Amino acid sequence: MKKTLLALLALAVSAFALDINTASAEEFVKVKGIGTKKAERIVSYRTEHGKFNSIDELKNVKGIGEKIVSIIKEES
Repeated sequence: MKKTLLALLALAVSAFALDINTASAEEFVKVKGIGTKKAERIVSYRTEHGKFNSIDELKNVKGIGEKIVSIIKEES
């Protein structure tokens, strides 16, 4: 029973985690502090520069600062 609960918890966490290299603009909008324009900038940056090597690299996107990066780290 305990193993089953742990497996379900792990599955639930992974289902809601945000992958910055695959998330759509619609998924980024769900993050507190990210609106439509910022979400579109993140996706555009990723399209132009390739995958992010780290979450901190998001700070290269206009309008994304330490506060938003911290929130994304919590959700990833």
